[in-house]
Amino acid sequence: MRIFLLARHGQSLFNVDAVVNGDPLRDRGLSERGIEEARRLGGQIVGIALELLVVSPFPRAIQTANIALERRDVPREIDSELGDVRIGELEGKTIADYRASEPHHDHTQRFPGGESLNDAARRYADAYERLLARGERVTLVVSHEIPVRYAVNAANGSDDLDGPLHDVANAAPYVFDEDGLRRAVARMRELAR
Repeated sequence: MRIFLLARHGQSLFNVDAVVNGDPLRDRGLSERGIEEARRLGGQIVGIALELLVVSPFPRAIQTANIALERRDVPREIDSELGDVRIGELEGKTIADYRASEPHHDHTQRFPGGESLNDAARRYADAYERLLARGERVTLVVSHEIPVRYAVNAANGSDDLDGPLHDVANAAPYVFDEDGLRRAVARMRELAR
């Protein structure tokens, strides 16, 4: 059996400030609470023999993974396709601004200077499909709220990638077997046309 552990990064400084960030070069990393959450993740997965870590290029995700796997020698890869939603001109705006924007409600519309949520969903499905094509038995993926939320809801057969699970816990592993991740990929592609 193959297992995929999908985790959102620990609380970031941008989370504390309620600011959106879709550019890894502007990421400010984890808050003190996020560092503790990353340590907790490490404790939750200490008894699992990981064969691969795949991480988003955002410093908050890399920092979470590095803290969680502090004393473990696990092969690591960065996958830029697992990065947060590319929000273009909304970079550095508030979460309220993001939630009030038309592309937040209509997943087919692109954020000005960025991508649509459907574009992001297809990108995440591609990344997960690449993981499925590999041979590792246990893979940890550290990325962001939306790729984890979309995978959980899609695997559940939801008609909405944003629900029923909406609030993804920081630095908590969501467990998928191979069939579950395949279902997620197929449903994400179906809903993000």
